[in-house]
Amino acid sequence: MTVHSSASKEQRTGVINALSAYFLWGIAPIYFKLLDSINPDEIMVHRVLWSCLLLFVIVIFSGKWRSLVVLIKNSPKLLLRLTITALFLGVNWFLFIWAINNDHLLDASLGYYINPLFSVALGMFFLNEKLSKWQFFAVALAVIGVLIQVIMIGSVPMVSLALAGTFGIYGLLRKKMAVDSFIGLLIESVLMLPIAAIYWYFFVSSDTSNLFNNTISLNTSLIMAGVVTTAPLLCFTAAAKRLTLSSLGFFQYLGPSIMFFLATFYYQEPLLIAKLITFAFIWLALIIYSVDSLKSHKKKKVLLE
Repeated sequence: MTVHSSASKEQRTGVINALSAYFLWGIAPIYFKLLDSINPDEIMVHRVLWSCLLLFVIVIFSGKWRSLVVLIKNSPKLLLRLTITALFLGVNWFLFIWAINNDHLLDASLGYYINPLFSVALGMFFLNEKLSKWQFFAVALAVIGVLIQVIMIGSVPMVSLALAGTFGIYGLLRKKMAVDSFIGLLIESVLMLPIAAIYWYFFVSSDTSNLFNNTISLNTSLIMAGVVTTAPLLCFTAAAKRLTLSSLGFFQYLGPSIMFFLATFYYQEPLLIAKLITFAFIWLALIIYSVDSLKSHKKKKVLLE
């Protein structure tokens, strides 16, 4: 096998993994909708619990447990920072479940469309990253799109902005940490676990809170919360090893696009004109941002050659 064919095969594998990751993130609402008879806070408890256990198994069997032990022993400051990221991640997870089970899937979709542009703005303010004129224009278009909804409907898309904000800040903080994605997510899940366990024991009093009283199918569905959380991450990590970040970035719109079509055509959430205009502004902003990023990447590639 030649070097070229080997590289092509790796790239194909990367593309398949990237498509799988964002496809799984996109169809995740279908799973959470199946549990809409259960309160979002209870689903959140199961998401934390089973994600924690599954990630622990992955870290053990992938041989990353030594790195985990070293991090816990020698990096107290990093653990403190992971406590902060765990807070933002926990809020994001809960908001996503709440949005889906309260018929706000369109808002969730809009939030994850806004997220890349929100991340660009965060990079400009906190990492001193310089924006090109087209990137700045894209961010401005996104802001105008949100303002149009505020003016026409009279309400701020809080769910969308909160999802974009919590995930954007989470990404910003994690970007500055030298920690493996699985180990980091495991520690974040472990940090959320005591809060989830206490909340489950003292505050969740529904008929489904006692697993021994549930049917096997319901318990299986609840345990699947861990798989729904970790399976896309496995695919994403495999893709990130084989593709450049700029290439990987073009797949990130698959997830919210699937959510948009699920919300509009399958769950038939009402798509108001004002909301459609907001989406149109965000889509235009993302096209401008993506084209500009592609041009910048090509220029850098030419300079390196």
